Amino acid sequence: MVEALRTPDERFVGLPGWDHPPSYVEDLPGFEGLRAHYVDVGPRDAANTYLLLHGEPTWAYLYRKMIAVFVAAGGRVVAPDFFGFGRSDKPVEQDVYSFDFHRNYLLRLVEHLDLTRITLVVQDWGGLLGLTLPIDAGFAPRLSRLLAMNTGLALGVSPGKGFEDWRAYVAAHPDLAVGALLKRSVPDLTEAEAAAYDAPFPDASYKAGARAFPQLVMTDPDMPGVEVSREAQQFWSAWDGPSFLAVGAQDPVLGVPAMDRLHRMVRGAPPPLVLADAGHFVQERGDVVARAALTSFSQGAGHAS
Repeated sequence: MVEALRTPDERFVGLPGWDHPPSYVEDLPGFEGLRAHYVDVGPRDAANTYLLLHGEPTWAYLYRKMIAVFVAAGGRVVAPDFFGFGRSDKPVEQDVYSFDFHRNYLLRLVEHLDLTRITLVVQDWGGLLGLTLPIDAGFAPRLSRLLAMNTGLALGVSPGKGFEDWRAYVAAHPDLAVGALLKRSVPDLTEAEAAAYDAPFPDASYKAGARAFPQLVMTDPDMPGVEVSREAQQFWSAWDGPSFLAVGAQDPVLGVPAMDRLHRMVRGAPPPLVLADAGHFVQERGDVVARAALTSFSQGAGHAS
């Protein structure tokens, strides 16, 4: 049995812009005894299901502005919290967290919910993991469209000094000040919104997942996840479905150059929508991105010919 902490429910009461009821599953194969949280809103028989995958060190709250747009458009939205984040349980030992631990969780959750007609929406680690899901035979038939922001595939090389500095910073600050980090990246974030990003973490003992993610980024060709990411690169180079890319240009690590690389990788993808004044957490401008994506999809853009 994996030792894990569970954030008290009261920490999630009254968060600004967040009134979605929690959904939980505790019996995913391979994760027995761990409770996973996800948001599941909108009609179950919707024509499109939006699977929203967050990154480091956030949770489903990051997508609140996009959720509203997708639901208003008639979609179903499923936004899970990775283990270690949000309302999902948080294994105490950092060694529990691995690329396969997180990736298998996503695959099992999609199977459990039997999601189909998926628009895969990814950012940061949501993309490092989510972009590899389609090479799984059980996931590929469920996929319809891609929306990617400030992310990419980790193929065994360092993203550069900006990332190495971030990795070192997290290693040196085990009690990572999550809300303050978000506030620095998104200056117009309110204090209450910044506090919502702190809500999952009563103290440093809850932050093993946040500490682990930067160390797991595949910066060496021998690291776990590189092989499956290279297979995913081949998948997206042959992709024939609709796609939409957006980038917060102020991101020093996964900004315009990174998204240009992803643009070249995803067959038929239109050039990224560049939000010049947005940074890494581009979902804080998510209403703009979501509406632009829906317009692009409705016009048939981003579909390989």
